[in-house]
Amino acid sequence: MRRQRGFTLIELLIVVAIIGIIAAIAIPNLLNAINRGRQRRTMADLRSIGTALEAYSVDFNFYPKNSGAGSVYNQLRTYITPTYIKKMPERDGWNRDNCVSISASYTSYTLWSEARDGDGTCGTPGLIGTGGPTTNFDADIIFANGQFVQWPEGQQVN
Repeated sequence: MRRQRGFTLIELLIVVAIIGIIAAIAIPNLLNAINRGRQRRTMADLRSIGTALEAYSVDFNFYPKNSGAGSVYNQLRTYITPTYIKKMPERDGWNRDNCVSISASYTSYTLWSEARDGDGTCGTPGLIGTGGPTTNFDADIIFANGQFVQWPEGQQVN
């Protein structure tokens, strides 16, 4: 009689259960890391756009003459690309428009990303309280006049 080689059903079920447990632990951590990466990329993009706006302001003594809030790409592209920034980062980490608003006197600006929960309409930035660090992936990331007003920090809450 020949002996059959292979795995028993019990052995296979144990392996599948172990893989399921590992996946249940790893997937939430992976999703959290992906969202943190999106936040960091967005912060770097907003800082780059802010640096380009500051350089423009040094040359002209005012920020680009635009009115109202809108997408960075539509509002600033003709003013700062390619002289002050080679390629305009028009989308944030969640593939929504980066937003900008320049004051009516052209002396200040606000850049923001609507973050994970945004609808991409670039209405007004959603400041939570007085701003500062947030622990929510849905909180807007706001950069105004050379510094972050609201930004992600610490352990984030899904």
